[in-house]
Amino acid sequence: MSTQVSDGLTVLAVDDEEPALQELAHLLNEDHRVGTVLTAPDATEALRILGSRPGAGPGESGVDVVFLDIRMPGLDGLELARVLSAMASPPPVVFVTAHDDRAVDAYEIGAVDYLLKPLRSERLAGSIDRTIATKAQSRPMPARPAPQGPPARPEPPEDEVIPVELAGTTKLVPRSTVRFVEAQGDYARLHTTEGGHLVRIPLSVLEERWREAGFVRIHRAYLVSLPLITELRLSGSGYVVRIGHGPGAPELPVSRRHTAALKRILRGRPPREEGPTGPLARIR
Repeated sequence: MSTQVSDGLTVLAVDDEEPALQELAHLLNEDHRVGTVLTAPDATEALRILGSRPGAGPGESGVDVVFLDIRMPGLDGLELARVLSAMASPPPVVFVTAHDDRAVDAYEIGAVDYLLKPLRSERLAGSIDRTIATKAQSRPMPARPAPQGPPARPEPPEDEVIPVELAGTTKLVPRSTVRFVEAQGDYARLHTTEGGHLVRIPLSVLEERWREAGFVRIHRAYLVSLPLITELRLSGSGYVVRIGHGPGAPELPVSRRHTAALKRILRGRPPREEGPTGPLARIR
């Protein structure tokens, strides 16, 4: 089934409960950024729709985002998401469910968002924001001519933008402003230069996603930006790291299991362009 209201995103909604599916389709159609809403009552029909979309090449879905219920008869939402992730160009996936116990599984698959029923239009709008941000980050960059002369240093990973809901407003937080991340259950608190932001993403997911951007795990509860570490020292209860400079610079605990690896990383880190000379201000 397809409902086309205007130019915009093409969305596939999948839910085995007809009232829930119609409610989701209605809310999606109310968002001005959504153009076409496709609906499917199960994973089998969803795969048929994806395989028949006009203009979709091999390994492409032909849709901009898939909204999935998790618990469905036959192939459930998590299993369908794994099938989609094997595509050459998989669509972003947003899970829509009445159960809050599968969020970790959902984010480990790479879900853009995890919505709980009953749906609210503002939360759905936030998922559309996340989808647009995700698609913008995955857009291929134009090819560059081969460099002449000695090889250039590798470029740092492109800065990621994290959508954060704040008092009904979605704020886009650049990853480069995050100093450290603190685990809070299935959530994570991003500690930035401007304050803290709570996001529905497990710390383990961010650890994997941000490893190439210079974030390291120092504790089961903390992920830190490696270039911002200015001191590693032994305190009365174990090692701690200092983030930044000045009297207000936070100090975070380092667990025993992460201490040796962190020391190796810090001693092998190249000197920073600013701040204290050498790879680390102090290692004690």
